[in-house]
Amino acid sequence: MNSKAAEKVKTWLLGGDPAAKEEYLAFRARGGGKLAGGCRLLGRKLQGRPPQEKLLYSGGPESSLSRRESPEQLAARLAAYDVVTFDVFDTLLLRPLARPEDAFYLLGARLGYPDFRRLRIQAEEEARRRKELATGSREVTLEEIWAVLAPETGLSPEEGMAAERKLESDLCRANPYFLPVVAALRRQGKTLAVLSDMYLEEETVAALLDRCGFGTFAACLVSGERGCSKSGGGLYRLARKLLGPGRACAHVGDDPWADQRQTEAAGWAAFPYKNVHRAGAPYRAEDMSPIVGSLYRGLVNTRLHNGTELHSWAWEYGYVYGGLFAVGYCRFVEGLRRELGADRLLFLSRDGAVLLRVYQRLYPTERERAVYARWSRLAAAKITADRFRGEYFRRFLTHKAGQGFSLRQVLESMELAPLLPGLCGALGAGPGGELTHKNAPLVKSYLVEHWDQVLACYEGHRQAGGAYYRALLAGCQKALAVDIGWAGSGAVMLDWAVNRLWGLGCPVFGAVAGANSRHSPEWDAMEPFWLTGRVQSYLYSSGENRDLWQSHDPGAGHNLFWELLLGAPEGNLTGFGPKGPILGPPPPHSETIRAIHRGILDFTGDFLALEARLGLTLPISGRDAYAPMALVCSGNNKEFRRGWEEFLDGAHIG
Repeated sequence: MNSKAAEKVKTWLLGGDPAAKEEYLAFRARGGGKLAGGCRLLGRKLQGRPPQEKLLYSGGPESSLSRRESPEQLAARLAAYDVVTFDVFDTLLLRPLARPEDAFYLLGARLGYPDFRRLRIQAEEEARRRKELATGSREVTLEEIWAVLAPETGLSPEEGMAAERKLESDLCRANPYFLPVVAALRRQGKTLAVLSDMYLEEETVAALLDRCGFGTFAACLVSGERGCSKSGGGLYRLARKLLGPGRACAHVGDDPWADQRQTEAAGWAAFPYKNVHRAGAPYRAEDMSPIVGSLYRGLVNTRLHNGTELHSWAWEYGYVYGGLFAVGYCRFVEGLRRELGADRLLFLSRDGAVLLRVYQRLYPTERERAVYARWSRLAAAKITADRFRGEYFRRFLTHKAGQGFSLRQVLESMELAPLLPGLCGALGAGPGGELTHKNAPLVKSYLVEHWDQVLACYEGHRQAGGAYYRALLAGCQKALAVDIGWAGSGAVMLDWAVNRLWGLGCPVFGAVAGANSRHSPEWDAMEPFWLTGRVQSYLYSSGENRDLWQSHDPGAGHNLFWELLLGAPEGNLTGFGPKGPILGPPPPHSETIRAIHRGILDFTGDFLALEARLGLTLPISGRDAYAPMALVCSGNNKEFRRGWEEFLDGAHIG
């Protein structure tokens, strides 16, 4: 095919898609050939863009997909060889990035240069093109890349190369699977070396490995300096020459071509290691901002798929789907607290239990400001019944009508059993009669007519609740109540109780994870409070992230799957008594809840450690925080949700 025809084919394959062009250039810059790059473009063209909704693994923990033989077993198999070589990046060393070229986003941030990622990718491809014309080899060094990049950008090559080396040092961490493998082989006196298709200097790569705990190797051969690659087979021939001909050699690596096909072609034994990012990619959310999204996916992939640990499904639910949200929401809460000048954070039960622990990890110096506050829709409805009658009757009557509840059950749940005989007499029905949409208005009318008796039944709750919050808010001038949502009425009702009922003089503002969505029956109930800023939402509202506001559907169980992330392993608050908060029985799946929380807290620790290495506080928008759970709630993933139905605080979801 002549050059003009080839260019036409390439143009057709790219199809005016900037993302396809960028992916092709990145592949070529990593040393990929034209034919292989063209095949990748053809596959993309034939398959179309990846679907928005991915199919989550529902056969158990996702980490089970990457179960491998133990490090000890692998070391025992490798011990049969005289020489063992390892690939470096994505094998011995892992980076928390979905794609290696995404590191250039971070490098651009450090250098303060716009569009740096694209320029860096293009410069590497150009450097490889020039090298190929001059020598026939496409293997380049970091210095050769910056010789192209510096004139294009005006950046100092010395400064740029130093920044790249430092970034790699900050990103790379030892793969825990291989630390014991290398240690065991070294104890046996095996000759160990590393081979890498990479532009970094051999000295830099060796220093990375040593700093990450692998020690030193007999040889560190890198394609850029040697002018030959694993992909082309030359690095294997060089390694055999340097490490001794006639010795039995084995190689471990993640790339199907460079580390497996070419290994075998060189007469070596190949030991494949599945790339953690390829293993996790089918299950990771893509609809995220580029940098936070790549770091999130990379962090999750390296934790779930390195092969050292089989996590529980519950732990993974917290780590994968709740961790990013919890960190982002707590930072939103802290920003709001500072904006308001609040001197007390009330993490409302039960959803606030794990959020409080995340907050305390994020802001250890603010621990005294943050407290776990007992409050629930049930208790609030009783305590504030005189002020919020609409909410009171909606919760106890409207939402229960036609659901199979008897009059006795309804009044006992309202703690109005003394009124049951009179009500039944007025209705001409027995206590076992069902609450229906037809008789619910009559029940409401009867209770309104006997309102003094209704309030008298709640007097104990009001007095005890006042004593509880008087102690909790002692010396406070302004408070911020933190809840998952969704109506946002919890903070509003608490504010009335604190200031109007109990006279504590401490305005209470509200933060919710998400608002009532377009699918909620009372979708606009809180609009006045969004308007005034009395309550603010993190994930979405009618004015922010409207696509989420329109798609989030409580009727499909979306609220329940979010609440599953946060619900504490304790009973629901039913009210207050002389001894303090009154809790119902704990949920039967308390240990599952604890495992979910451990996952959230472990993600928090991993995320903070990553930020510390990068010297950044990563901004987590509500849109990014929602993205992992959007997969859980998507139409494709009913089977995944079905596995969690028995743990939900509500009816099974289809």
